[in-house]
Amino acid sequence: MSLIEQAKMKAAYQAVDEHVLPSHRVIGVGSGSTVVHVVARLLQRDPELNAKTVFVPTSFQSRGLLLDGGLTVGDVEQYSEIDVTIDGADEVDSQLNAIKGGGAAHLQEKVVAEAAKKFVIVADYRKDSKVLGEQWTKGVPVEVVPFAWRAVLKKLQEQGSKDAKLRMAVAKAGPVVTDNGNFIIDAPFGLIHEPAKRLKDIKLITGVVEVGLFCNMAEIAYFGCEDGSVTIRTK
Repeated sequence: MSLIEQAKMKAAYQAVDEHVLPSHRVIGVGSGSTVVHVVARLLQRDPELNAKTVFVPTSFQSRGLLLDGGLTVGDVEQYSEIDVTIDGADEVDSQLNAIKGGGAAHLQEKVVAEAAKKFVIVADYRKDSKVLGEQWTKGVPVEVVPFAWRAVLKKLQEQGSKDAKLRMAVAKAGPVVTDNGNFIIDAPFGLIHEPAKRLKDIKLITGVVEVGLFCNMAEIAYFGCEDGSVTIRTK
């Protein structure tokens, strides 16, 4: 296992150990490479506890991980109140604001995070920044309805993201299509000193479904470090 994977595992295991309690009955599970380790740790719990628990995934990927592990899967339509949601992030700033959506799942991720009593982020040391945009330079992921993508792109460019572009698929001709049937525009804005304002400005563009800026949501973040330790950041 590489140092980066070890760092992800350390952060994920500690977050699960400290925030998934025996009394919890509904747990949100995010998406991405770090969440693979979250699910692995959940599967190490007492099987009787897992048998009494419903797990709410945020993507096709996390749903598959949970089902492959034999866990009970639900959704936010059934379970509108979640005890805790644990998810990864592409970048986290000093105030626990985050950029998410590198995996094109941020709409479902945000819904499940907002439904939770507690939202916990797990990541490796590469995702730790003072200001959003330091480490993650690909841009803010913006999910848009397909027919409006050109109009949204123009508006994002007018807001200052001159290099905003439609995310194209790999090993498929054409754009990335989300689990919800939408497109993704990646909009770089440089350093984002006021992420909540940027979130509002983008969200007000007609045709935008969701923005990969998670502001004032996370309660705590765990960063796995190169030396094997885990750095914890709280509000």
